[in-house]
Amino acid sequence: MNSSTVSTRATEVVLPGKVGTDGLEVRTRELAAPAAGQVVLRMEASGVSFAEQQMRRGKYYDQPAFPFVPGYDVVGTVTAVGAGVDPGLVGRRFAAATKIGGWASSLLLDAGDLVAVPEGVSAAAAETVAVNGVTAWQMLHRSAKVRSGGTIVVLGANGGVGSTLAQLARHAGIKVIGTASPRHHDTLRELGVVPVDYRDPAMYERIREIAPDGVDAVFDHVGGAGLHKSWELVRKGGTLVSYGTAATKDDEGNSQLPVLKSFFRLLAWNYLPNGKGASFYNFWAGKRRLETFRGRLRDDLTRVLALVADGVLTPQIAAEFPLAKAGEALALAESRTVAGKIVIVPDVPRP
Repeated sequence: MNSSTVSTRATEVVLPGKVGTDGLEVRTRELAAPAAGQVVLRMEASGVSFAEQQMRRGKYYDQPAFPFVPGYDVVGTVTAVGAGVDPGLVGRRFAAATKIGGWASSLLLDAGDLVAVPEGVSAAAAETVAVNGVTAWQMLHRSAKVRSGGTIVVLGANGGVGSTLAQLARHAGIKVIGTASPRHHDTLRELGVVPVDYRDPAMYERIREIAPDGVDAVFDHVGGAGLHKSWELVRKGGTLVSYGTAATKDDEGNSQLPVLKSFFRLLAWNYLPNGKGASFYNFWAGKRRLETFRGRLRDDLTRVLALVADGVLTPQIAAEFPLAKAGEALALAESRTVAGKIVIVPDVPRP
């Protein structure tokens, strides 16, 4: 519907402050009608990412002030459009990166943030790669630029980003060494990954035994004290890509400090005379040049969704939870017992 007057009643999950996973609140409100350039998207799938785990602790780098609606990405169907937006979008399925706001039955989005989901790709499948797939693609092909025949290390290869990254790398002819708890090793082997126990005190030595000459890239979302050990695994000409600070998620203090420490450490390593590179990947980098950012995101996510549609990339869906049980979904994600991404879907209407 092309309308500037129609409003939509939306159910939202709200993060009210630094609370436990059982402290999320559910509210219902009227959305404003879409303004010029906006659409109303009816959520069909959102997800639980590491960002929400940090946000509930007040530890995400640039999170908004409490209270707010979490939800880093979303997939859904357009139900209304504002002025200047093609009315042909209504009834079509799209994915979008939101950073916040995705845990809602309907939400307002800028039409320019939408990326079309191919026919035959389910909402849940598209959701698992909406941000994770772009992150994995950009780190592998834009940041590290690993070539076929290379070898990489993926820390947390059972996770949402890690499992996607591993599959993209294998598709590109790259050997993958992936860390995870033993319960996930069979899953990693099915993806063509050489598994290593992340709880093994000699984990880095085990990786060195598998790749004695070093690796072409290490993808490290953990950060902290182990970042230097990841750096030591990289061979001359290779790259360390850091994209998180999971090791410090429970630390008290300034939420920006761990990221800044990692950033400047990586920057300094680039100046060492050893022919290696290091970078901190930020999904939102370059957003100040909005159209360039959107174009790159659209191109990369379209590539990843095409691989899903072609059966090359298999989304790893760990579990699905209705919107009203987002707190339970977050608790399961934080338990670190699952492989893949936890997806939030609409509540089932009462009969």
